[in-house]
Amino acid sequence: MRLSLCNEVIRELPFERQCALAAALGYAGLEVAPFTLGEAAWTASASERAAWRRALSDAGVVVSGLHWLLVSPPGLSITSADKPTWDRTVDVLRRLIDLCAELGGAYLVHGSPAQRRVGDQADPAAAAARGEAAWAAIADDARKAGVIYCIEPLAQPEADFVNTLAQASAIVQRIGNPALRTMIDTCAASLMEPEPVADALRRWLPTGQMAHIQLNDRNRRGPGQGDDRFAPVLQALQDGGYDGWVAMEPFDYHPDGPTCAARAIGYVKGILETLA
Repeated sequence: MRLSLCNEVIRELPFERQCALAAALGYAGLEVAPFTLGEAAWTASASERAAWRRALSDAGVVVSGLHWLLVSPPGLSITSADKPTWDRTVDVLRRLIDLCAELGGAYLVHGSPAQRRVGDQADPAAAAARGEAAWAAIADDARKAGVIYCIEPLAQPEADFVNTLAQASAIVQRIGNPALRTMIDTCAASLMEPEPVADALRRWLPTGQMAHIQLNDRNRRGPGQGDDRFAPVLQALQDGGYDGWVAMEPFDYHPDGPTCAARAIGYVKGILETLA
C-alpha cells in the first residue's frame, strides 16, 4: 500500500511547498483536487503543467490521482437536464482524465456530490440516467489514457445519487468497461454500508471492482482523530492483497492542515508497522 495526501488539506501552500511537505511527512503521493491548481486546471498551459511535474520530481513525490473533480468552475453537473451543461461537464471530465495521465496519476475519484444531485430535478430517475450516461461516455477515455475512473459512493444527505458500494457496482457492471470501477471512502462507508468497513472490504475486494481507498473518520477528521478504528480496515486491505493507493482525506483540518496531515500518516504508519 502506498500512502497519499489529499492536497486540499494543505491548499494554502504553493504547490511546490505542498509537494515538499508531503514528502517530508513520508507520503509517497498527492491526491490532487483540480480546483487547488486553478478554477479550470485542465486549461493550464504546457509550461504550467511542466512546473507541476518539476515540483513533484524535485520533492520525490508523485500525483497518485485526482479527486473533487467538478468543484470549479460553477455550474457543472453530470445529471443536468440542460444539454449544453451536460456536454460541457463531460468535456471537462475528459480533459481531467488527460490531465491526470499527463501528471502521472493512476486514478480519478468521482465524488462531487453537488454536481450529481438528482433529487432537486423534475425527474430524478431521468437525472440518474444522465449521470450514468456521463460515466459511460468517459469510461473509454480513461481506458485509453491508462487510468482508472472510480465512482465514489457518498453518504446521505450530502449525496443523493450512488450512496452504497452495491449501487456503484451495479453501474460499473452495466457499463462494463474495465477502466470504470468503484472505491471506498471510509467515512461514507461507515455511514451507508450494511456492515463494518473492514467487512465491506473483505466482501468487495475479491470482485476486482475496488480500485482506491480514502481514509477519514466519521467526525470528518483524519484517521486517528476520532472514535473510528482503522486497524481492522488496514488488516482487511492487507489480507486482501491490496497494493494500491490509500489517501488521507479529512475534511475538518484540526488543528490545522499540516498538523492534520502529519497526525494521519503517523497513525496509519504506526498501524501498518504492527501488521508487518
